[in-house]
Amino acid sequence: MTDGQNRLLNGWQLSKMYTFEVAARHESFALAARELSLSPSAVSHRINLLEAELGIQLFARSHRKVALTQEGRRVYWTLKSSLNTLNQEILDIKNQALSGTLTVYSRPSIAQCWLVPMLGDFTRRYPAISLTMLTGNDDVNMQSTGVDLAIYFDAAPPGHLAHEFLMDEAILPVCSPEYAREHGLLNNPQNLSRCTLLHDRQAWSNDSGTDEWNGWAQQFAVNMPTSSGIGFDRSDLSIIAAINHVGVAMGRQRLVQKRLERGELIAPFGEKTLKCRQHYYVATLSGRQWPKIDAFIGWLKERAS
Repeated sequence: MTDGQNRLLNGWQLSKMYTFEVAARHESFALAARELSLSPSAVSHRINLLEAELGIQLFARSHRKVALTQEGRRVYWTLKSSLNTLNQEILDIKNQALSGTLTVYSRPSIAQCWLVPMLGDFTRRYPAISLTMLTGNDDVNMQSTGVDLAIYFDAAPPGHLAHEFLMDEAILPVCSPEYAREHGLLNNPQNLSRCTLLHDRQAWSNDSGTDEWNGWAQQFAVNMPTSSGIGFDRSDLSIIAAINHVGVAMGRQRLVQKRLERGELIAPFGEKTLKCRQHYYVATLSGRQWPKIDAFIGWLKERAS
């Protein structure tokens, strides 16, 4: 079967969906008929046909009254959301698309430590674009969630998405100055064996466990503690723990740089940094080279450089 034959909705049903949207908005066939310049019986007939074709009861009928069923309410809110999105896109096209909403999805640590503190610069440059920030550790379904672009940290992006390189990353151990003094860590990585290690167990798409620490220790021939320490599902949480003297975190240089500059953290082993195999990249749905998306990606690359 062709894609068109597989669709649950066809052109005839889409035309009836407009009648349904008006009737659902008013929850009245009579008021819908007045808005559509039809008779109430014509509205009722169209809704009956739509229900039969979809195999879903959209309205519960009683004497001189109709009400959306639970299924009808779901269809209505989905239709309303789709129409709002379509209307916004048409407005964006008319306004050269440098206005309207832009929904950005990011790993929580990237958003908290790197992206969010810079957003004021973007909004000053593009005041007509309204940003919505979403975060999570999973690969988001951009089509169903309305996400326009996503920022990931991994070795390779999902194959079905268009993507652009954003920036490299390197890792290095960091801790509070107090913790370093207490455990004699300055230029003494062998003393790590007596410390609590802090790490991001979901540093990339698969469960990374202690991979970051193990990779760094192998590179610099450092003996690790027998305990795996404390694991988090976000890199920024391990950094907060390190600031509060809980242990030594494996920090991502891009995300901890400002903390290092402010003296909240120190890198007790100096230049012992390991370049990550993973990198940051921006992903979008193929074919969405829209001006507002391009503007945000261009701004991200400028800030990354």
